[in-house]
Amino acid sequence: MPRTVTVPYSLLDLAPILPGSTAADSFRASVDLARHAERWGYRRFWLAEHHNIPGIASAATAVLIGHVAGATERIRVGAGGIMLPNHAPLVIAEQFGTLESLYPGRIDLGLGRAPGGDAATVRALRRTLAGADSFPHDVLELQAYFRPAEPGQPVRAIPGEGLRVPLYLLGSSLFSAQLAAELGLPFAFASHFAPDHLHDALEVYRRTFRPSETLDKPYAIVGVNLVAADTDAEARRLFTTLQQTFLNLLRGRRTGVPPPVDDIEALWNPVEKAHVQRMLRCSLVGSRDTVRDGLRTLLAETRADEVIATAQVHDHAARLRSFEIGAEVFAAG
Repeated sequence: MPRTVTVPYSLLDLAPILPGSTAADSFRASVDLARHAERWGYRRFWLAEHHNIPGIASAATAVLIGHVAGATERIRVGAGGIMLPNHAPLVIAEQFGTLESLYPGRIDLGLGRAPGGDAATVRALRRTLAGADSFPHDVLELQAYFRPAEPGQPVRAIPGEGLRVPLYLLGSSLFSAQLAAELGLPFAFASHFAPDHLHDALEVYRRTFRPSETLDKPYAIVGVNLVAADTDAEARRLFTTLQQTFLNLLRGRRTGVPPPVDDIEALWNPVEKAHVQRMLRCSLVGSRDTVRDGLRTLLAETRADEVIATAQVHDHAARLRSFEIGAEVFAAG
C-alpha cells in the first residue's frame, strides 16, 4: 500500500449544461459548487475555456471567473485554462488584471495552446490554427504586460501592469512541459482526458526546470476525474455519464451531459471500450475507501504537488456529494 501523502487539492469545473436546462442554470450550479468547495477546503476553483460544445457553458471564461469569485470569499478562482491562441495577449492581461484588481490575491491564470474547439470555431474566433505556433512568444508577451511598465513603453495593460497574476502552463504533451520548465512556471497536466504522456511530461518538466523569479522549484499539478459515492456500484453508475461523453466524441457526436445508464457494456464495442478506458484511466471512481486507495497510488506514481479534480456527473446533488467525499479523502491523504 502506498504511504499516506497529503497535497493541496483543487477543482476544475466545465459549467455543464444538463439536458432541459439553460446556461443560467449551469452558472447557478457552478456558484453553488464553488461555495461548497470553499467550505470543503479546495485550494482553487478553475474554469475551462471551450467553444461551440453542447453541454459546456464556460465559453466566456473570464466573465464566469469574475462571477464565481464575487460569490465566494477565500478560494482562488481562475482559468484552467484560457486558450491563448484564441486571444491577443494584451486582452487577456487586461481581463485578468481587472479580475486581480477586483479580487486581489485570488486569481489564477492557466494557459493552454489548444483552440478549445474545432477548425470552424477557430475561424469564427477570428484566429488561425497557426496561432498555436506562436504560443511561447504569446506567453512571454503576456508576462511582460503584468510587469511594472518601463519608461516609454508604448503598450501597457491597464489594469494589469505590476499585478503579477500567477501563470500556470497547461498541457497534455511534452511541449508545454518543456516550455513551463524553461520559463520556471508551474505546470498542470491534463491527465483527466489525455493521460498517455503524463509520466514523460512530468519527468521532462522536473529534469529541465529552471528557477525563475516566481518559482524556485518545479510545481506539478495532475488532473484526475473524480466520481465518488457512498458505494462503488453507485460511483461506477455515475461514471457512465463521462464514459458516454467520450464514446460520443469517439463517434464524432457532440452531445450534452447524458444521464447515467445501468449497463454501459450495451453501448460500446470492444474497440471503443478500450479507447475510452485508455483516455479515462486517470480516474478515481468508487466509494471513499476505493478513492483513497486510488489517490495514494496516483500520488506515489506521479509525486504530484497538487491534484485538481473534475467530475462530470449528471445530477448536481450527486456531483456535490462526489466532491465532498473527495475532499475528505484528499484531506486525510
